[in-house]
Amino acid sequence: MGKLGDNYCKTLNITNDRISLDEIQRSIIKKYRKDIWSKFTKAVRDYNLISENDKIAVAISGGKDSILMAKLFQELQKHGNIKFDTEFVVMDPGYHKDIRKLLEENCKYLDIPIKIFDTDVFAIADKIAGDYPCYMCAKMRRGALYNIARSLDCNKLSLGHHFNDVIETTMLNVLYAGSYKTMLPKLKSKNFDSIELIRPLYYIEEKSIIRFTQNAGINVLNCACMVAAKKTGSKRYEVKDLIEEMKKSNPNVDKNIFMSAQNVYTDCILGYNLDGKSHSYLENY
Repeated sequence: MGKLGDNYCKTLNITNDRISLDEIQRSIIKKYRKDIWSKFTKAVRDYNLISENDKIAVAISGGKDSILMAKLFQELQKHGNIKFDTEFVVMDPGYHKDIRKLLEENCKYLDIPIKIFDTDVFAIADKIAGDYPCYMCAKMRRGALYNIARSLDCNKLSLGHHFNDVIETTMLNVLYAGSYKTMLPKLKSKNFDSIELIRPLYYIEEKSIIRFTQNAGINVLNCACMVAAKKTGSKRYEVKDLIEEMKKSNPNVDKNIFMSAQNVYTDCILGYNLDGKSHSYLENY
Protein backbone atom coordinates (compact mmCIF):
# COMPACT_ATOMS: atom_id res chain seq x y z
CA MET A 1 0.00 0.00 0.00
CA GLY A 2 1.33 3.51 -0.83
CA LYS A 3 2.38 6.16 1.68
CA LEU A 4 -1.04 7.81 1.78
CA GLY A 5 -2.77 4.48 2.28
CA ASP A 6 -0.29 3.43 4.97
CA ASN A 7 -0.74 6.65 6.92
CA TYR A 8 -4.49 6.44 6.62
CA CYS A 9 -4.71 2.85 7.81
CA LYS A 10 -2.45 3.50 10.79
CA THR A 11 -5.15 5.75 12.23
CA LEU A 12 -7.63 2.88 12.31
CA ASN A 13 -5.79 0.53 14.73
CA ILE A 14 -6.04 -2.19 12.12
CA THR A 15 -5.44 -5.74 13.26
CA ASN A 16 -4.44 -8.75 11.19
CA ASP A 17 -6.37 -11.09 13.49
CA ARG A 18 -9.29 -11.44 11.08
CA ILE A 19 -11.68 -14.27 11.86
CA SER A 20 -13.26 -16.40 9.15
CA LEU A 21 -16.26 -15.25 7.14
CA ASP A 22 -18.40 -18.03 8.64
CA GLU A 23 -17.49 -16.89 12.17
CA ILE A 24 -18.23 -13.26 11.30
CA GLN A 25 -21.66 -14.15 9.94
CA ARG A 26 -22.52 -16.45 12.86
CA SER A 27 -21.45 -13.82 15.40
CA ILE A 28 -24.06 -11.36 14.07
CA ILE A 29 -26.89 -13.73 14.99
CA LYS A 30 -25.34 -15.22 18.13
CA LYS A 31 -22.62 -13.17 19.87
CA TYR A 32 -24.15 -9.81 18.92
CA ARG A 33 -27.76 -10.87 18.95
CA LYS A 34 -28.80 -8.48 21.73
CA ASP A 35 -26.78 -5.41 20.76
CA ILE A 36 -26.92 -5.63 16.96
CA TRP A 37 -29.18 -8.25 15.38
CA SER A 38 -32.21 -7.73 17.64
CA LYS A 39 -31.96 -3.94 17.37
CA PHE A 40 -31.69 -4.18 13.58
CA THR A 41 -34.78 -6.37 13.25
CA LYS A 42 -36.68 -4.26 15.80
CA ALA A 43 -36.06 -1.08 13.75
CA VAL A 44 -37.19 -2.89 10.60
CA ARG A 45 -40.43 -3.91 12.36
CA ASP A 46 -41.08 -0.72 14.32
CA TYR A 47 -40.73 1.58 11.33
CA ASN A 48 -41.87 -0.81 8.61
CA LEU A 49 -38.59 -0.31 6.76
CA ILE A 50 -38.84 -3.35 4.47
CA SER A 51 -41.88 -4.61 2.58
CA GLU A 52 -42.49 -7.66 0.42
CA ASN A 53 -40.74 -7.49 -2.97
CA ASP A 54 -38.76 -4.35 -2.15
CA LYS A 55 -35.57 -3.78 -4.12
CA ILE A 56 -33.14 -2.01 -1.83
CA ALA A 57 -29.96 -0.17 -2.80
CA VAL A 58 -27.65 -0.74 0.18
CA ALA A 59 -25.07 2.07 0.16
CA ILE A 60 -21.55 0.87 0.99
CA SER A 61 -18.91 3.48 1.83
CA GLY A 62 -16.40 0.98 3.20
CA GLY A 63 -16.80 2.27 6.75
CA LYS A 64 -17.74 0.18 9.76
CA ASP A 65 -21.43 1.14 9.68
CA SER A 66 -22.15 0.33 6.04
CA ILE A 67 -20.10 -2.89 6.13
CA LEU A 68 -22.14 -4.15 9.08
CA MET A 69 -25.37 -3.00 7.42
CA ALA A 70 -24.56 -5.05 4.32
CA LYS A 71 -23.98 -8.20 6.38
CA LEU A 72 -27.19 -7.59 8.34
CA PHE A 73 -29.18 -7.41 5.12
CA GLN A 74 -27.61 -10.63 3.92
CA GLU A 75 -28.48 -12.38 7.17
CA LEU A 76 -32.03 -11.03 7.03
CA GLN A 77 -32.43 -12.44 3.53
CA LYS A 78 -31.30 -15.83 4.87
CA HIS A 79 -33.35 -15.92 8.05
CA GLY A 80 -36.17 -13.39 7.63
CA ASN A 81 -39.75 -13.92 6.50
CA ILE A 82 -39.91 -11.03 4.04
CA LYS A 83 -38.87 -11.58 0.42
CA PHE A 84 -36.83 -8.67 -0.93
CA ASP A 85 -33.89 -7.98 -3.24
CA THR A 86 -30.72 -6.00 -2.62
CA GLU A 87 -28.13 -4.15 -4.67
CA PHE A 88 -24.92 -3.40 -2.77
CA VAL A 89 -23.69 -0.16 -4.30
CA VAL A 90 -20.50 1.80 -3.81
CA MET A 91 -20.43 5.40 -4.92
CA ASP A 92 -16.72 6.22 -5.30
CA PRO A 93 -16.52 10.00 -4.76
CA GLY A 94 -12.83 10.08 -5.70
CA TYR A 95 -11.05 7.78 -3.25
CA HIS A 96 -7.28 7.40 -3.37
CA LYS A 97 -6.43 4.18 -5.22
CA ASP A 98 -5.13 2.54 -2.03
CA ILE A 99 -8.34 3.32 -0.19
CA ARG A 100 -10.46 1.94 -3.01
CA LYS A 101 -8.34 -1.21 -3.11
CA LEU A 102 -8.87 -1.77 0.61
CA LEU A 103 -12.63 -1.28 0.20
CA GLU A 104 -12.76 -3.79 -2.65
CA GLU A 105 -10.66 -6.34 -0.76
CA ASN A 106 -12.86 -6.05 2.34
CA CYS A 107 -16.06 -6.57 0.37
CA LYS A 108 -14.58 -9.51 -1.52
CA TYR A 109 -13.52 -11.22 1.71
CA LEU A 110 -16.89 -10.52 3.33
CA ASP A 111 -18.76 -11.83 0.28
CA ILE A 112 -20.53 -8.52 -0.37
CA PRO A 113 -21.18 -8.36 -4.15
CA ILE A 114 -20.69 -4.64 -4.72
CA LYS A 115 -21.30 -2.55 -7.82
CA ILE A 116 -19.00 0.49 -7.99
CA PHE A 117 -20.01 3.78 -9.58
CA ASP A 118 -17.33 6.43 -10.13
CA THR A 119 -18.01 10.12 -9.46
CA ASP A 120 -15.93 13.26 -8.86
CA VAL A 121 -17.81 14.42 -5.76
CA PHE A 122 -14.67 15.10 -3.68
CA ALA A 123 -13.12 17.31 -6.35
CA ILE A 124 -16.31 19.31 -6.96
CA ALA A 125 -17.04 19.78 -3.25
CA ASP A 126 -13.49 20.97 -2.69
CA LYS A 127 -13.78 23.45 -5.56
CA ILE A 128 -17.14 25.01 -4.72
CA ALA A 129 -17.35 24.71 -0.93
CA GLY A 130 -14.05 26.25 0.15
CA ASP A 131 -13.03 25.57 3.75
CA TYR A 132 -16.31 23.84 4.63
CA PRO A 133 -16.75 21.01 2.09
CA CYS A 134 -18.47 18.40 4.29
CA TYR A 135 -22.07 19.65 3.96
CA MET A 136 -21.79 20.02 0.19
CA CYS A 137 -20.04 16.67 -0.13
CA ALA A 138 -22.75 14.88 1.87
CA LYS A 139 -25.48 16.50 -0.20
CA MET A 140 -23.82 15.56 -3.48
CA ARG A 141 -23.13 12.00 -2.33
CA ARG A 142 -26.76 11.57 -1.34
CA GLY A 143 -27.91 12.81 -4.74
CA ALA A 144 -25.50 10.47 -6.51
CA LEU A 145 -26.77 7.52 -4.46
CA TYR A 146 -30.38 8.33 -5.31
CA ASN A 147 -29.46 8.39 -9.00
CA ILE A 148 -27.68 5.05 -8.68
CA ALA A 149 -30.66 3.52 -6.87
CA ARG A 150 -33.00 4.76 -9.60
CA SER A 151 -30.76 3.42 -12.36
CA LEU A 152 -30.98 -0.02 -10.74
CA ASP A 153 -34.79 0.17 -10.41
CA CYS A 154 -34.62 0.18 -6.61
CA ASN A 155 -37.52 1.58 -4.63
CA LYS A 156 -35.50 2.08 -1.44
CA LEU A 157 -32.06 3.41 -0.53
CA SER A 158 -30.54 2.23 2.75
CA LEU A 159 -27.95 4.29 4.64
CA GLY A 160 -25.85 3.24 7.63
CA HIS A 161 -26.72 5.96 10.14
CA HIS A 162 -26.85 4.57 13.67
CA PHE A 163 -28.22 5.56 17.11
CA ASN A 164 -25.37 7.96 17.87
CA ASP A 165 -25.74 9.68 14.50
CA VAL A 166 -29.39 10.31 15.40
CA ILE A 167 -28.78 11.91 18.79
CA GLU A 168 -25.75 13.87 17.58
CA THR A 169 -27.77 15.30 14.69
CA THR A 170 -30.52 16.29 17.12
CA MET A 171 -28.03 18.12 19.35
CA LEU A 172 -26.25 19.73 16.39
CA ASN A 173 -29.54 21.26 15.27
CA VAL A 174 -30.36 22.52 18.77
CA LEU A 175 -26.92 23.95 19.53
CA TYR A 176 -25.77 25.23 16.15
CA ALA A 177 -28.88 25.68 13.99
CA GLY A 178 -31.35 26.87 16.62
CA SER A 179 -33.92 24.28 15.52
CA TYR A 180 -35.29 20.99 16.78
CA LYS A 181 -34.92 18.35 14.09
CA THR A 182 -33.85 14.76 14.28
CA MET A 183 -32.73 12.14 11.78
CA LEU A 184 -35.75 10.05 10.73
CA PRO A 185 -35.71 6.24 10.31
CA LYS A 186 -37.29 6.60 6.87
CA LEU A 187 -38.41 9.40 4.60
CA LYS A 188 -39.51 10.01 1.06
CA SER A 189 -37.20 12.00 -1.17
CA LYS A 190 -38.47 15.33 -2.45
CA ASN A 191 -36.49 15.01 -5.68
CA PHE A 192 -36.76 11.25 -6.20
CA ASP A 193 -40.38 10.52 -5.40
CA SER A 194 -40.14 6.84 -6.37
CA ILE A 195 -37.44 6.11 -3.77
CA GLU A 196 -37.74 5.92 0.00
CA LEU A 197 -34.68 6.35 2.22
CA ILE A 198 -34.34 3.97 5.18
CA ARG A 199 -31.95 3.76 8.15
CA PRO A 200 -32.10 0.22 9.61
CA LEU A 201 -29.22 0.77 12.09
CA TYR A 202 -31.39 3.36 13.86
CA TYR A 203 -31.33 1.60 17.25
CA ILE A 204 -27.76 0.25 17.12
CA GLU A 205 -25.17 2.07 19.23
CA GLU A 206 -21.84 2.95 17.66
CA LYS A 207 -19.87 1.20 20.41
CA SER A 208 -21.49 -2.11 19.41
CA ILE A 209 -20.52 -1.57 15.78
CA ILE A 210 -16.93 -0.76 16.78
CA ARG A 211 -16.74 -3.86 18.98
CA PHE A 212 -18.09 -6.09 16.19
CA THR A 213 -15.66 -4.65 13.64
CA GLN A 214 -12.60 -4.89 15.90
CA ASN A 215 -13.38 -8.44 17.02
CA ALA A 216 -13.89 -9.49 13.41
CA GLY A 217 -10.55 -7.92 12.43
CA ILE A 218 -12.10 -6.00 9.53
CA ASN A 219 -9.98 -3.19 8.06
CA VAL A 220 -12.65 -0.50 7.71
CA LEU A 221 -12.35 3.01 6.31
CA ASN A 222 -13.22 6.29 7.96
CA CYS A 223 -14.75 8.91 5.65
CA ALA A 224 -11.56 8.61 3.50
CA CYS A 225 -11.91 12.20 2.36
CA MET A 226 -8.52 13.79 1.79
CA VAL A 227 -10.24 17.15 1.24
CA ALA A 228 -11.81 17.53 4.69
CA ALA A 229 -8.73 16.02 6.33
CA LYS A 230 -6.80 19.17 5.38
CA LYS A 231 -9.48 21.62 6.49
CA THR A 232 -11.81 22.48 9.33
CA GLY A 233 -12.70 20.07 12.12
CA SER A 234 -16.24 18.83 12.53
CA LYS A 235 -18.75 20.19 15.03
CA ARG A 236 -20.10 16.65 15.23
CA TYR A 237 -17.01 15.58 17.19
CA GLU A 238 -17.59 18.41 19.65
CA VAL A 239 -21.18 17.22 20.20
CA LYS A 240 -20.02 13.60 20.51
CA ASP A 241 -17.56 14.61 23.24
CA LEU A 242 -20.21 16.74 24.96
CA ILE A 243 -22.66 13.83 25.14
CA GLU A 244 -19.97 11.51 26.51
CA GLU A 245 -19.08 14.07 29.17
CA MET A 246 -22.74 14.44 30.22
CA LYS A 247 -23.09 10.66 30.46
CA LYS A 248 -20.60 10.66 33.32
CA SER A 249 -23.22 12.25 35.58
CA ASN A 250 -26.31 10.97 33.73
CA PRO A 251 -25.74 7.57 32.06
CA ASN A 252 -29.11 7.78 30.28
CA VAL A 253 -28.56 11.17 28.65
CA ASP A 254 -28.11 9.64 25.17
CA LYS A 255 -31.32 7.65 25.43
CA ASN A 256 -33.15 10.71 26.75
CA ILE A 257 -32.03 12.77 23.76
CA PHE A 258 -33.28 9.99 21.48
CA MET A 259 -36.64 9.73 23.26
CA SER A 260 -37.16 13.51 23.30
CA ALA A 261 -38.03 13.43 19.59
CA GLN A 262 -40.95 11.11 20.43
CA ASN A 263 -42.14 13.16 23.40
CA VAL A 264 -42.69 16.64 21.98
CA TYR A 265 -45.44 18.52 23.83
CA THR A 266 -46.84 20.85 21.19
CA ASP A 267 -48.69 22.95 23.80
CA CYS A 268 -45.35 23.72 25.50
CA ILE A 269 -43.32 25.03 22.58
CA LEU A 270 -43.06 28.55 21.16
CA GLY A 271 -43.55 27.54 17.56
CA TYR A 272 -43.22 24.89 14.89
CA ASN A 273 -42.91 24.49 11.15
CA LEU A 274 -45.43 22.39 9.22
CA ASP A 275 -45.35 21.88 5.46
CA GLY A 276 -43.05 24.85 5.06
CA LYS A 277 -45.25 27.22 7.06
CA SER A 278 -44.25 28.62 10.45
CA HIS A 279 -46.74 28.60 13.33
CA SER A 280 -46.60 30.36 16.71
CA TYR A 281 -48.11 29.31 20.03
CA LEU A 282 -49.84 32.72 20.00
CA GLU A 283 -52.23 31.32 17.36
CA ASN A 284 -53.94 29.48 20.21
CA TYR A 285 -54.58 32.67 22.24
